[in-house]
Amino acid sequence: MKKVLITGSSGFIGEKLIKVIDGHIRVLSRRKQSNYETIVCNFENETIPDNTLIGIDTVFHLAGFAHDLREEDKIKNLYKKVNVDATVELAELAVKSGVKRFFFVSSVKAGGSSVSGKCANETDQFDPVGIYGKTKREAELKLLEIGRVSGMYVSIIRPALVYGSNVKGHLKLMFSAIKNGWFPPLPETGNQRSMIHVDDLVRAILFIAEDKRTNGQIFIATDGTSYSAREIYVAMCNSMGKKIPKWSVPKILFDIIMLINGRFTCKLDKLFGDEYYSSKKLESLGFRARRTLNDKKKFFIQKL
Repeated sequence: MKKVLITGSSGFIGEKLIKVIDGHIRVLSRRKQSNYETIVCNFENETIPDNTLIGIDTVFHLAGFAHDLREEDKIKNLYKKVNVDATVELAELAVKSGVKRFFFVSSVKAGGSSVSGKCANETDQFDPVGIYGKTKREAELKLLEIGRVSGMYVSIIRPALVYGSNVKGHLKLMFSAIKNGWFPPLPETGNQRSMIHVDDLVRAILFIAEDKRTNGQIFIATDGTSYSAREIYVAMCNSMGKKIPKWSVPKILFDIIMLINGRFTCKLDKLFGDEYYSSKKLESLGFRARRTLNDKKKFFIQKL
């Protein structure tokens, strides 16, 4: 890669990716980054400057709108503006500017929630749940069409739940709650959730970018293992050296909470539901994750 543009370079995944890119790097960011050539643009209310992609060979598009704890209905326009409109705008500008390759980091949410007990793959396209998944799927379809019509190389990566140092979103909230001693010990329910360490996801992104067989394809990225909510809870306790309680809160109490107050249903579904995905398509090309949540090392989720 000679000249690369990265969006979302200051985010959880982007800050890892930008450190290992080999080549000249330009970033498209809401604010100036002192260490890199920067095009300043806020996807929420600005148009991408025409000179953004001049001389660029490869685009890694990671920026997106997610992890917002407000009610989705109140900010659905922001999801569409950032996740769909800005993505299409960037891809069309890439075609106009002669960019050769465009890599989009989407989400397994774009494929919809997996059926309980089933390990979903790229051919299992369910109806995406929530505005985040819907907008990511819409962006995927439009990107693939732009690639097909223009001939620009387009590949899409759908990460499972990403963890690692300085993790964001619900994992961050859970980690902080356990650290501060007010997160309840979860029961073992046997649910299945797919995950991937941020370092392995960065490796997967670069692997897909360097493999000539990935054009026009969607790839799910996981570490090849599934975890229950209890296993995630235990792993977090271990990572901070916190003693694991010998007792746990019965699942029926969580069910009662959902019956009493429906606004907790979504949050508890994230804990106890199944989000189980296969990365065999990516593995068939030769990729293997190096880390799992069960590693003895404690650096996979560091103190925040």
